[in-house]
Amino acid sequence: MMTETCKVLMIFPLFNANSFWNYKEACDLAGARYPAAPLGLVTVAALLPRDWEVRLVNRNTEDLVDADYDWADMVMTGGMLPQRNDALHIIETCRARGKPVVVGGPDVTSSPSLYSAANFQVLGEAEEIMLDFIAVWRKGAREGVFEAPMGKTDVTKSPLPRFDLLKLDQYLHVGIQFSRGCPFSCEFCDIIELYGRVPRTKTNAQVMAELDALYALGYRGHVDFVDDNLIGNKKALKKFLSDLKRWQNEKNFPFEFSTEASINLADDADLLRSLADTNFFAIFVGIESPDTDSLVLMQKKQNTRRSLQQSIETIHKAGIFVNAGFIVGFDSEKGSVAQGMIDCIEDTSIPVCMVGLLYALPTTQLTRRLLAEGRLFSGSEQTQSGDQCTAGLNFETKRPRRDVLNDYRTVLAAIYDPVAYFGRVRRLGRMLGRKRTHRMIKGDLRSFVRLMFRIHRAGPGTAGQFWRMMLDCALHNPRALPYVVMTSALYLHLGPFSRQVIAEIDREIADVEQGRWHVPPVVRHVKAELVPA
Repeated sequence: MMTETCKVLMIFPLFNANSFWNYKEACDLAGARYPAAPLGLVTVAALLPRDWEVRLVNRNTEDLVDADYDWADMVMTGGMLPQRNDALHIIETCRARGKPVVVGGPDVTSSPSLYSAANFQVLGEAEEIMLDFIAVWRKGAREGVFEAPMGKTDVTKSPLPRFDLLKLDQYLHVGIQFSRGCPFSCEFCDIIELYGRVPRTKTNAQVMAELDALYALGYRGHVDFVDDNLIGNKKALKKFLSDLKRWQNEKNFPFEFSTEASINLADDADLLRSLADTNFFAIFVGIESPDTDSLVLMQKKQNTRRSLQQSIETIHKAGIFVNAGFIVGFDSEKGSVAQGMIDCIEDTSIPVCMVGLLYALPTTQLTRRLLAEGRLFSGSEQTQSGDQCTAGLNFETKRPRRDVLNDYRTVLAAIYDPVAYFGRVRRLGRMLGRKRTHRMIKGDLRSFVRLMFRIHRAGPGTAGQFWRMMLDCALHNPRALPYVVMTSALYLHLGPFSRQVIAEIDREIADVEQGRWHVPPVVRHVKAELVPA
Protein backbone atom coordinates (compact mmCIF):
# COMPACT_ATOMS: atom_id res chain seq x y z
CA MET A 1 0.00 0.00 0.00
CA MET A 2 1.43 3.37 -1.00
CA THR A 3 1.57 6.03 1.75
CA GLU A 4 1.80 9.53 0.29
CA THR A 5 1.29 12.02 3.12
CA CYS A 6 2.65 11.64 6.63
CA LYS A 7 2.57 13.42 9.98
CA VAL A 8 6.06 13.35 11.50
CA LEU A 9 6.69 14.06 15.17
CA MET A 10 10.35 14.92 15.75
CA ILE A 11 11.45 14.51 19.37
CA PHE A 12 14.80 15.82 20.59
CA PRO A 13 15.71 13.71 23.66
CA LEU A 14 16.66 15.06 27.04
CA PHE A 15 20.32 15.51 27.78
CA ASN A 16 21.33 13.92 31.06
CA ALA A 17 20.88 16.38 33.90
CA ASN A 18 24.45 16.09 35.25
CA SER A 19 26.09 17.93 32.38
CA PHE A 20 28.73 20.61 32.14
CA TRP A 21 27.00 21.96 29.06
CA ASN A 22 23.43 22.69 30.15
CA TYR A 23 24.15 26.13 31.70
CA LYS A 24 20.69 26.25 33.30
CA GLU A 25 21.26 29.36 35.36
CA ALA A 26 22.80 31.27 32.44
CA CYS A 27 19.80 30.32 30.31
CA ASP A 28 17.44 31.58 33.01
CA LEU A 29 19.28 34.92 33.14
CA ALA A 30 18.63 35.41 29.43
CA GLY A 31 15.05 34.14 29.53
CA ALA A 32 16.07 31.04 27.52
CA ARG A 33 15.37 27.39 28.30
CA TYR A 34 18.42 25.65 26.83
CA PRO A 35 21.75 26.69 25.32
CA ALA A 36 21.57 25.19 21.81
CA ALA A 37 18.84 24.42 19.30
CA PRO A 38 18.61 20.94 17.67
CA LEU A 39 20.22 21.66 14.30
CA GLY A 40 20.35 17.99 13.27
CA LEU A 41 16.61 17.43 13.48
CA VAL A 42 15.66 20.63 11.65
CA THR A 43 18.10 19.63 8.90
CA VAL A 44 16.49 16.19 8.61
CA ALA A 45 13.08 17.88 8.55
CA ALA A 46 14.20 19.78 5.44
CA LEU A 47 14.95 16.46 3.72
CA LEU A 48 11.36 15.25 4.10
CA PRO A 49 8.72 15.70 1.37
CA ARG A 50 7.17 19.16 1.33
CA ASP A 51 3.66 17.78 1.70
CA TRP A 52 4.50 15.96 4.94
CA GLU A 53 3.50 17.72 8.17
CA VAL A 54 6.27 18.08 10.74
CA ARG A 55 6.17 19.00 14.42
CA LEU A 56 9.24 19.38 16.63
CA VAL A 57 9.25 18.85 20.39
CA ASN A 58 12.49 19.50 22.26
CA ARG A 59 12.28 17.61 25.54
CA ASN A 60 14.90 19.95 27.03
CA THR A 61 12.66 23.00 26.58
CA GLU A 62 9.03 21.84 26.51
CA ASP A 63 6.67 19.08 27.54
CA LEU A 64 5.92 16.08 25.37
CA VAL A 65 2.25 15.13 25.82
CA ASP A 66 0.04 12.24 24.77
CA ALA A 67 -1.64 14.39 22.13
CA ASP A 68 1.70 14.75 20.33
CA TYR A 69 2.01 11.00 19.96
CA ASP A 70 -1.68 10.66 18.99
CA TRP A 71 -1.22 13.19 16.15
CA ALA A 72 1.78 11.47 14.59
CA ASP A 73 2.01 8.80 11.92
CA MET A 74 5.74 8.47 12.56
CA VAL A 75 8.20 9.55 15.26
CA MET A 76 11.79 10.57 14.53
CA THR A 77 14.32 10.86 17.35
CA GLY A 78 17.99 10.37 18.20
CA GLY A 79 21.01 12.34 19.27
CA MET A 80 24.30 12.14 21.10
CA LEU A 81 25.68 9.90 23.84
CA PRO A 82 24.40 12.01 26.79
CA GLN A 83 20.89 11.75 25.28
CA ARG A 84 20.92 7.95 25.06
CA ASN A 85 18.81 7.22 28.13
CA ASP A 86 15.93 9.41 27.00
CA ALA A 87 16.19 8.34 23.35
CA LEU A 88 15.75 4.71 24.43
CA HIS A 89 12.80 5.74 26.60
CA ILE A 90 11.17 7.48 23.63
CA ILE A 91 11.65 4.38 21.46
CA GLU A 92 10.11 2.21 24.17
CA THR A 93 7.12 4.57 24.45
CA CYS A 94 6.60 4.58 20.68
CA ARG A 95 6.63 0.79 20.50
CA ALA A 96 4.12 0.56 23.35
CA ARG A 97 1.84 2.99 21.52
CA GLY A 98 2.24 1.28 18.17
CA LYS A 99 3.92 4.32 16.60
CA PRO A 100 6.68 3.59 14.09
CA VAL A 101 9.89 5.20 15.36
CA VAL A 102 12.97 6.20 13.37
CA VAL A 103 16.26 6.79 15.19
CA GLY A 104 19.32 8.56 13.82
CA GLY A 105 22.27 10.66 14.94
CA PRO A 106 25.82 10.01 16.11
CA ASP A 107 25.04 7.68 19.03
CA VAL A 108 22.95 5.16 17.08
CA THR A 109 25.56 5.32 14.31
CA SER A 110 28.28 4.39 16.82
CA SER A 111 26.23 1.84 18.81
CA PRO A 112 23.39 0.56 16.60
CA SER A 113 22.85 -2.64 18.61
CA LEU A 114 21.65 -0.58 21.59
CA TYR A 115 18.85 0.87 19.44
CA SER A 116 17.56 -2.39 17.97
CA ALA A 117 14.06 -1.76 19.35
CA ALA A 118 13.52 1.10 16.87
CA ASN A 119 11.57 0.34 13.71
CA PHE A 120 14.11 2.13 11.54
CA GLN A 121 17.74 3.06 12.01
CA VAL A 122 19.32 5.81 9.91
CA LEU A 123 23.07 5.41 10.34
CA GLY A 124 25.53 8.06 9.20
CA GLU A 125 24.78 11.32 7.45
CA ALA A 126 21.11 11.57 6.50
CA GLU A 127 21.49 13.44 3.19
CA GLU A 128 22.66 10.29 1.39
CA ILE A 129 19.91 7.94 2.51
CA MET A 130 16.71 9.84 3.33
CA LEU A 131 15.34 9.42 -0.19
CA ASP A 132 15.74 5.64 0.15
CA PHE A 133 14.01 5.70 3.53
CA ILE A 134 11.11 7.82 2.23
CA ALA A 135 10.62 5.51 -0.76
CA VAL A 136 10.50 2.43 1.48
CA TRP A 137 8.11 4.12 3.92
CA ARG A 138 5.77 5.14 1.10
CA LYS A 139 5.65 1.53 -0.09
CA GLY A 140 4.38 0.49 3.33
CA ALA A 141 7.50 -0.97 4.96
CA ARG A 142 7.72 -0.43 8.73
CA GLU A 143 11.18 -1.85 9.50
CA GLY A 144 14.62 -1.23 8.06
CA VAL A 145 18.21 -0.10 8.44
CA PHE A 146 19.68 2.57 6.18
CA GLU A 147 23.42 3.23 6.32
CA ALA A 148 25.44 5.94 4.59
CA PRO A 149 29.18 5.53 3.90
CA MET A 150 31.19 7.39 6.51
CA GLY A 151 32.54 10.80 5.56
CA LYS A 152 31.42 10.67 1.94
CA THR A 153 28.32 12.87 1.93
CA ASP A 154 28.35 15.82 -0.44
CA VAL A 155 27.35 18.59 1.97
CA THR A 156 26.70 20.97 -0.93
CA LYS A 157 23.46 18.94 -1.27
CA SER A 158 22.48 19.55 2.35
CA PRO A 159 19.20 21.48 2.48
CA LEU A 160 18.39 24.75 4.19
CA PRO A 161 17.43 23.68 7.74
CA ARG A 162 13.82 24.16 8.84
CA PHE A 163 14.61 26.97 11.29
CA ASP A 164 10.92 27.84 11.21
CA LEU A 165 10.25 24.75 13.37
CA LEU A 166 12.30 26.22 16.22
CA LYS A 167 11.00 28.44 18.99
CA LEU A 168 14.03 30.67 18.65
CA ASP A 169 13.50 32.56 21.90
CA GLN A 170 14.02 29.32 23.86
CA TYR A 171 17.75 29.18 23.12
CA LEU A 172 20.93 31.06 24.02
CA HIS A 173 22.22 30.46 20.50
CA VAL A 174 21.30 28.86 17.20
CA GLY A 175 23.68 26.65 15.22
CA ILE A 176 24.64 26.52 11.58
CA GLN A 177 27.28 24.41 9.84
CA PHE A 178 29.90 25.29 7.23
CA SER A 179 31.95 22.06 7.17
CA ARG A 180 32.09 18.48 8.44
CA GLY A 181 35.17 16.48 9.36
CA CYS A 182 38.56 17.21 10.89
CA PRO A 183 42.06 16.74 9.41
CA PHE A 184 43.57 15.49 12.68
CA SER A 185 43.43 11.97 14.13
CA CYS A 186 43.14 12.29 17.92
CA GLU A 187 42.94 8.80 19.42
CA PHE A 188 40.04 9.50 21.79
CA CYS A 189 37.85 11.43 19.32
CA ASP A 190 35.00 9.93 17.27
CA ILE A 191 34.66 12.83 14.83
CA ILE A 192 37.01 11.29 12.27
CA GLU A 193 35.22 7.94 12.64
CA LEU A 194 31.81 9.51 11.97
CA TYR A 195 32.64 12.28 9.52
CA GLY A 196 36.10 11.56 8.17
CA ARG A 197 39.45 13.35 8.03
CA VAL A 198 38.75 15.36 4.89
CA PRO A 199 36.70 18.43 5.84
CA ARG A 200 33.83 18.91 3.39
CA THR A 201 32.41 22.39 3.04
CA LYS A 202 29.10 23.84 1.97
CA THR A 203 29.03 26.53 -0.68
CA ASN A 204 29.15 30.14 0.43
CA ALA A 205 25.68 30.64 -1.04
CA GLN A 206 24.29 27.80 1.12
CA VAL A 207 25.51 29.31 4.36
CA MET A 208 24.42 32.80 3.37
CA ALA A 209 20.94 31.42 2.67
CA GLU A 210 20.88 29.95 6.19
CA LEU A 211 21.86 33.29 7.71
CA ASP A 212 19.26 35.03 5.56
CA ALA A 213 16.62 32.60 6.83
CA LEU A 214 17.50 33.27 10.47
CA TYR A 215 17.55 37.02 9.82
CA ALA A 216 14.13 36.88 8.11
CA LEU A 217 12.70 35.03 11.12
CA GLY A 218 13.76 37.99 13.27
CA TYR A 219 16.63 36.25 15.02
CA ARG A 220 19.50 38.41 16.25
CA GLY A 221 22.50 37.68 18.44
CA HIS A 222 24.63 34.56 18.97
CA VAL A 223 25.07 32.06 16.11
CA ASP A 224 27.33 29.05 16.70
CA PHE A 225 29.18 27.38 13.82
CA VAL A 226 28.93 23.74 14.95
CA ASP A 227 31.78 22.56 12.73
CA ASP A 228 34.08 19.85 14.07
CA ASN A 229 37.02 22.14 13.28
CA LEU A 230 36.10 25.34 11.46
CA ILE A 231 39.66 25.83 10.18
CA GLY A 232 40.00 22.27 8.88
CA ASN A 233 39.86 23.63 5.32
CA LYS A 234 41.50 27.04 5.63
CA LYS A 235 41.41 27.85 1.91
CA ALA A 236 37.64 27.39 1.70
CA LEU A 237 37.09 29.20 5.00
CA LYS A 238 39.03 32.29 3.94
CA LYS A 239 36.92 32.59 0.78
CA PHE A 240 33.79 32.20 2.86
CA LEU A 241 34.81 34.80 5.44
CA SER A 242 35.10 37.51 2.78
CA ASP A 243 31.47 36.89 1.80
CA LEU A 244 30.42 36.69 5.44
CA LYS A 245 32.03 40.03 6.24
CA ARG A 246 30.19 41.61 3.31
CA TRP A 247 26.90 40.12 4.50
CA GLN A 248 27.47 41.33 8.07
CA ASN A 249 28.24 44.84 6.84
CA GLU A 250 25.11 44.94 4.69
CA LYS A 251 22.93 43.81 7.60
CA ASN A 252 24.69 46.00 10.20
CA PHE A 253 26.25 43.03 12.03
CA PRO A 254 23.14 41.32 13.43
CA PHE A 255 25.08 38.22 14.55
CA GLU A 256 28.02 37.35 16.77
CA PHE A 257 29.66 34.00 16.07
CA SER A 258 31.36 31.25 18.03
CA THR A 259 32.85 27.96 16.88
CA GLU A 260 35.34 25.15 17.56
CA ALA A 261 38.84 25.19 16.10
CA SER A 262 42.28 23.73 16.65
CA ILE A 263 45.05 25.70 18.34
CA ASN A 264 46.95 26.22 15.06
CA LEU A 265 44.46 29.01 14.37
CA ALA A 266 46.92 31.22 16.28
CA ASP A 267 49.58 30.61 13.60
CA ASP A 268 47.58 32.34 10.85
CA ALA A 269 47.35 36.05 11.57
CA ASP A 270 45.30 36.80 8.44
CA LEU A 271 42.72 34.13 9.24
CA LEU A 272 42.48 35.23 12.85
CA ARG A 273 41.97 38.83 11.73
CA SER A 274 39.26 37.75 9.28
CA LEU A 275 37.40 35.86 11.99
CA ALA A 276 37.52 38.88 14.27
CA ASP A 277 36.42 41.21 11.45
CA THR A 278 33.34 39.09 10.79
CA ASN A 279 32.44 39.21 14.52
CA PHE A 280 33.58 35.86 15.86
CA PHE A 281 33.92 36.37 19.60
CA ALA A 282 34.58 32.88 21.06
CA ILE A 283 36.13 29.55 20.09
CA PHE A 284 36.38 26.21 21.84
CA VAL A 285 39.85 24.65 21.67
CA GLY A 286 40.72 21.12 22.71
CA ILE A 287 43.94 21.55 24.68
CA GLU A 288 43.45 18.22 26.52
CA SER A 289 46.77 18.22 28.40
CA PRO A 290 49.85 20.39 28.88
CA ASP A 291 51.98 17.21 28.95
CA THR A 292 53.83 16.57 25.70
CA ASP A 293 53.96 12.79 26.18
CA SER A 294 50.18 12.67 26.58
CA LEU A 295 49.64 14.80 23.48
CA VAL A 296 51.90 12.53 21.42
CA LEU A 297 50.16 9.37 22.68
CA MET A 298 46.70 10.73 21.86
CA GLN A 299 47.99 11.80 18.40
CA LYS A 300 47.34 15.48 19.09
CA LYS A 301 50.79 16.54 17.98
CA GLN A 302 49.54 19.89 16.65
CA ASN A 303 49.41 21.04 20.28
CA THR A 304 53.09 20.22 20.83
CA ARG A 305 54.45 22.43 18.06
CA ARG A 306 53.74 25.79 19.68
CA SER A 307 53.56 27.57 23.01
CA LEU A 308 50.03 27.14 24.32
CA GLN A 309 50.29 30.30 26.40
CA GLN A 310 51.46 32.44 23.48
CA SER A 311 48.89 30.90 21.13
CA ILE A 312 45.96 31.59 23.47
CA GLU A 313 47.23 35.10 24.17
CA THR A 314 47.40 35.75 20.41
CA ILE A 315 43.77 34.65 19.99
CA HIS A 316 42.65 36.75 22.96
CA LYS A 317 44.42 39.84 21.66
CA ALA A 318 42.63 39.38 18.33
CA GLY A 319 39.35 39.88 20.21
CA ILE A 320 38.25 36.24 20.43
CA PHE A 321 38.14 34.52 23.79
CA VAL A 322 38.93 30.85 24.23
CA ASN A 323 37.00 28.12 26.01
CA ALA A 324 38.98 24.93 26.36
CA GLY A 325 38.77 21.22 26.96
CA PHE A 326 41.12 19.24 29.23
CA ILE A 327 41.19 15.52 30.00
CA VAL A 328 42.59 13.54 32.94
CA GLY A 329 43.32 9.82 32.74
CA PHE A 330 45.70 9.23 29.82
CA ASP A 331 48.02 6.21 29.92
CA SER A 332 51.07 8.45 29.54
CA GLU A 333 50.51 10.19 32.89
CA LYS A 334 53.58 9.18 34.87
CA GLY A 335 52.54 10.83 38.14
CA SER A 336 50.24 13.56 39.36
CA VAL A 337 49.15 15.86 36.52
CA ALA A 338 46.97 18.18 38.60
CA GLN A 339 49.38 21.04 39.23
CA GLY A 340 50.64 21.10 35.65
CA MET A 341 47.07 21.35 34.36
CA ILE A 342 46.14 24.04 36.89
CA ASP A 343 49.24 26.05 35.94
CA CYS A 344 48.39 25.74 32.24
CA ILE A 345 44.84 26.99 32.79
CA GLU A 346 46.03 29.88 34.94
CA ASP A 347 48.87 30.81 32.58
CA THR A 348 46.55 30.91 29.57
CA SER A 349 43.82 32.89 31.42
CA ILE A 350 41.02 30.67 30.08
CA PRO A 351 38.01 31.06 32.41
CA VAL A 352 35.72 28.31 31.05
CA CYS A 353 37.46 24.92 30.98
CA MET A 354 35.63 21.65 30.40
CA VAL A 355 37.84 19.31 32.42
CA GLY A 356 36.75 15.71 32.01
CA LEU A 357 37.80 12.17 32.78
CA LEU A 358 38.94 10.20 29.75
CA TYR A 359 36.08 8.18 28.25
CA ALA A 360 36.50 5.53 25.58
CA LEU A 361 33.82 6.38 23.04
CA PRO A 362 32.47 3.69 20.72
CA THR A 363 34.30 3.28 17.38
CA THR A 364 37.39 5.31 18.39
CA GLN A 365 41.03 4.30 18.07
CA LEU A 366 41.24 4.46 21.88
CA THR A 367 38.41 1.96 22.30
CA ARG A 368 39.97 -0.42 19.78
CA ARG A 369 43.32 -0.23 21.58
CA LEU A 370 41.79 -0.77 25.03
CA LEU A 371 39.79 -3.68 23.65
CA ALA A 372 42.92 -5.30 22.23
CA GLU A 373 44.68 -4.79 25.58
CA GLY A 374 41.77 -6.29 27.54
CA ARG A 375 41.16 -3.10 29.53
CA LEU A 376 37.71 -1.91 28.33
CA PHE A 377 34.97 -2.41 30.94
CA SER A 378 31.89 -4.38 29.99
CA GLY A 379 28.43 -2.87 30.48
CA SER A 380 29.54 0.78 30.55
CA GLU A 381 27.99 1.29 27.13
CA GLN A 382 24.44 0.49 28.25
CA THR A 383 23.50 3.63 30.20
CA GLN A 384 24.85 7.14 30.55
CA SER A 385 24.48 9.17 33.75
CA GLY A 386 26.22 12.34 32.64
CA ASP A 387 29.01 13.59 30.43
CA GLN A 388 32.80 13.26 30.66
CA CYS A 389 32.72 15.02 34.02
CA THR A 390 30.79 12.27 35.76
CA ALA A 391 30.87 9.20 33.49
CA GLY A 392 34.52 8.82 32.52
CA LEU A 393 37.17 6.13 33.07
CA ASN A 394 35.20 3.24 31.56
CA PHE A 395 38.43 1.25 31.39
CA GLU A 396 41.25 0.00 33.63
CA THR A 397 43.65 2.90 34.12
CA LYS A 398 47.44 2.61 34.03
CA ARG A 399 47.81 4.75 37.14
CA PRO A 400 45.93 3.78 40.31
CA ARG A 401 42.31 4.81 39.81
CA ARG A 402 42.28 6.70 43.11
CA ASP A 403 45.22 8.88 41.96
CA VAL A 404 43.50 9.75 38.67
CA LEU A 405 40.28 10.68 40.48
CA ASN A 406 42.17 12.73 43.05
CA ASP A 407 43.99 14.67 40.33
CA TYR A 408 40.68 15.38 38.66
CA ARG A 409 38.96 16.73 41.77
CA THR A 410 42.08 18.76 42.63
CA VAL A 411 41.96 20.49 39.24
CA LEU A 412 38.23 21.24 39.50
CA ALA A 413 38.54 22.59 43.04
CA ALA A 414 41.39 24.89 42.05
CA ILE A 415 40.12 26.34 38.78
CA TYR A 416 36.51 26.89 39.88
CA ASP A 417 37.37 28.56 43.15
CA PRO A 418 35.85 32.05 42.72
CA VAL A 419 39.16 33.84 43.30
CA ALA A 420 40.86 31.79 40.59
CA TYR A 421 37.94 31.90 38.14
CA PHE A 422 37.34 35.63 38.30
CA GLY A 423 41.08 36.26 38.33
CA ARG A 424 41.22 34.59 34.91
CA VAL A 425 38.18 36.56 33.76
CA ARG A 426 39.88 39.77 34.90
CA ARG A 427 43.08 38.97 32.98
CA LEU A 428 41.03 37.99 29.94
CA GLY A 429 39.19 41.30 30.15
CA ARG A 430 42.48 43.20 29.96
CA MET A 431 43.75 41.16 26.98
CA LEU A 432 40.62 40.90 24.85
CA GLY A 433 41.23 43.09 21.80
CA ARG A 434 37.64 43.67 20.70
CA LYS A 435 37.46 46.08 17.75
CA ARG A 436 33.70 46.11 17.48
CA THR A 437 31.35 47.27 20.20
CA HIS A 438 28.89 44.62 21.31
CA ARG A 439 25.48 45.21 19.78
CA MET A 440 22.89 45.32 22.52
CA ILE A 441 19.92 43.09 21.80
CA LYS A 442 16.62 42.70 23.58
CA GLY A 443 17.15 41.22 27.01
CA ASP A 444 20.85 42.09 27.47
CA LEU A 445 20.20 44.74 30.13
CA ARG A 446 17.60 42.57 31.86
CA SER A 447 20.08 39.68 31.95
CA PHE A 448 22.77 41.86 33.50
CA VAL A 449 20.41 43.14 36.20
CA ARG A 450 19.43 39.57 37.03
CA LEU A 451 23.11 38.61 37.19
CA MET A 452 23.83 41.38 39.68
CA PHE A 453 21.15 40.07 42.03
CA ARG A 454 22.03 36.39 41.61
CA ILE A 455 25.83 36.27 41.45
CA HIS A 456 26.07 35.61 45.19
CA ARG A 457 24.18 32.34 44.68
CA ALA A 458 27.23 30.80 42.98
CA GLY A 459 29.00 30.46 46.33
CA PRO A 460 30.67 32.41 49.17
CA GLY A 461 33.02 35.16 48.02
CA THR A 462 31.75 35.13 44.44
CA ALA A 463 30.02 38.52 44.46
CA GLY A 464 33.11 40.36 45.71
CA GLN A 465 35.32 38.78 43.04
CA PHE A 466 32.75 39.58 40.37
CA TRP A 467 32.56 43.29 41.21
CA ARG A 468 36.35 43.59 41.51
CA MET A 469 36.67 42.08 38.03
CA MET A 470 33.94 44.33 36.58
CA LEU A 471 35.59 47.47 37.92
CA ASP A 472 38.97 46.40 36.53
CA CYS A 473 37.49 45.77 33.09
CA ALA A 474 35.55 49.05 33.08
CA LEU A 475 38.77 50.95 33.86
CA HIS A 476 41.16 49.10 31.52
CA ASN A 477 39.12 47.70 28.58
CA PRO A 478 35.42 48.67 28.61
CA ARG A 479 34.80 47.08 25.19
CA ALA A 480 35.39 43.69 26.81
CA LEU A 481 32.63 44.23 29.39
CA PRO A 482 29.87 42.31 27.54
CA TYR A 483 32.16 39.29 27.24
CA VAL A 484 33.35 39.21 30.83
CA VAL A 485 29.68 39.46 31.79
CA MET A 486 29.01 36.38 29.61
CA THR A 487 31.73 34.37 31.32
CA SER A 488 30.54 35.58 34.74
CA ALA A 489 27.00 34.41 33.97
CA LEU A 490 28.35 30.95 33.18
CA TYR A 491 29.83 30.75 36.67
CA LEU A 492 26.30 30.62 38.08
CA HIS A 493 26.29 27.11 36.64
CA LEU A 494 29.98 26.21 36.72
CA GLY A 495 30.64 27.08 40.36
CA PRO A 496 27.87 24.91 41.86
CA PHE A 497 28.34 22.23 39.17
CA SER A 498 32.04 21.85 39.96
CA ARG A 499 31.25 21.40 43.63
CA GLN A 500 28.61 18.80 42.76
CA VAL A 501 31.11 16.86 40.64
CA ILE A 502 33.79 17.11 43.34
CA ALA A 503 31.36 15.64 45.89
CA GLU A 504 30.61 12.75 43.53
CA ILE A 505 34.30 12.13 42.86
CA ASP A 506 35.01 12.20 46.60
CA ARG A 507 32.44 9.43 47.03
CA GLU A 508 34.14 7.41 44.29
CA ILE A 509 37.53 7.90 45.94
CA ALA A 510 36.10 6.75 49.27
CA ASP A 511 34.65 3.65 47.59
CA VAL A 512 38.08 2.81 46.14
CA GLU A 513 39.90 3.41 49.42
CA GLN A 514 37.42 1.36 51.46
CA GLY A 515 37.29 -1.55 49.03
CA ARG A 516 33.70 -0.97 47.86
CA TRP A 517 34.79 -0.44 44.24
CA HIS A 518 35.79 -3.50 42.27
CA VAL A 519 37.18 -3.68 38.76
CA PRO A 520 34.22 -4.48 36.45
CA PRO A 521 34.43 -7.31 33.90
CA VAL A 522 36.36 -6.32 30.80
CA VAL A 523 35.39 -6.92 27.19
CA ARG A 524 37.40 -9.25 24.99
CA HIS A 525 37.38 -9.52 21.24
CA VAL A 526 36.38 -12.83 19.64
CA LYS A 527 35.81 -13.07 15.86
CA ALA A 528 34.94 -9.38 15.58
CA GLU A 529 32.39 -9.65 18.41
CA LEU A 530 32.48 -7.91 21.79
CA VAL A 531 32.19 -10.55 24.50
CA PRO A 532 32.33 -10.02 28.30
CA ALA A 533 35.46 -11.65 29.70
